[in-house]
Amino acid sequence: MYLAKIYVTHKPSILDPQGEAVKNALHRLNYTSIDSISQGKFFEVKLNADSKDAAVKTVESICKDLLVNQNMETYRYEVEEG
Repeated sequence: MYLAKIYVTHKPSILDPQGEAVKNALHRLNYTSIDSISQGKFFEVKLNADSKDAAVKTVESICKDLLVNQNMETYRYEVEEG
């Protein structure tokens, strides 16, 4: 059994209106030291795989096939045995 933690964020060149809305709300709450904030997605995936390499291949595949819009988003992940 493997656990993958997948983090998906906007590419730096993509406007993040939700992140801007959160930043503006924080400024209104007097958190004026916040320069920028971005919103992303987090996935935790439990996999049954024969090896860590097989788990990594599955994670790469599901990221590219479903979880990530590669035109607008970037991703990173951690795979650990558990």
